[in-house]
Amino acid sequence: MVTTPDQLLARARQWDVSIDEIRETTGSLLAFGSRRDTQVVLKITKKPGDEWRAGDMLRAFNGDGTVRVYESEPGAVLLERLNPGNELVELIRRGEDNAATEILAEVIRQTSHHIPPDNCPTVLDWARGFDRYVQTGDSRVPQDLVIEAGEMYRRLANSQQRLMLLHGDLQHYNVLFDSSRGWIAIDPKGILGELEYEVGAILRNPIEQPELFISTDVIEQRLRILTNVLDLNYRRLLEWSFAQAILSAIWNIEDGFTVARDHHSLKLAQSIRTMME
Repeated sequence: MVTTPDQLLARARQWDVSIDEIRETTGSLLAFGSRRDTQVVLKITKKPGDEWRAGDMLRAFNGDGTVRVYESEPGAVLLERLNPGNELVELIRRGEDNAATEILAEVIRQTSHHIPPDNCPTVLDWARGFDRYVQTGDSRVPQDLVIEAGEMYRRLANSQQRLMLLHGDLQHYNVLFDSSRGWIAIDPKGILGELEYEVGAILRNPIEQPELFISTDVIEQRLRILTNVLDLNYRRLLEWSFAQAILSAIWNIEDGFTVARDHHSLKLAQSIRTMME
């Protein structure tokens, strides 16, 4: 199933949306417009995947630190439009990494402790990526790293204490500024896990500046901020982030991206490994 512009227009008619502009991303079609004098964004996901149930996930967050949802069906959501909608990554471009990390910590605080919707995937479900990769026989990610990360990931998943609904991809491109509501998270994947898991995506971003986030000094500073604000377990943050970095490289391969031995996720994992030692 692949979404077409005609399906986007049909959904707009169904939800009474007047479209001003249409944009396309790799995974979705976006229509910016209005409904009964309210500025809205209509998002259609092109094919089933991590964001297919974004509407259910956003309803579970109840607008606490997340964009509000007006209508939703599998693969389609009608959202409030954030104004001006600047991405948090702009702070990184200005050299304000600590400020950006503090904002991310506050967004995590607001989005935490919610009950997931029915049939929400778990962090253990995502561990299947390690098994899929081993079965392919591919060697772009060293097998010893895959095995080590997979074992660490499952050990962490099986020893979690307080489980809650997590965003699942909370990072600098998925937090936007709204003049009325402040910094707001968008595009949740939705996953059930402990709060320490949420930090992994932050350490892998912004993707445009890998030389920044693979620095052990930057990793340390980010983790200290997140640990202090959210009262997290520092060791589990390190281990989750290491395992997720390897899993991220695997996902990149599955999505058809080029992954070499110097891939940024693998270099991040190497940096974290030195910190764990």
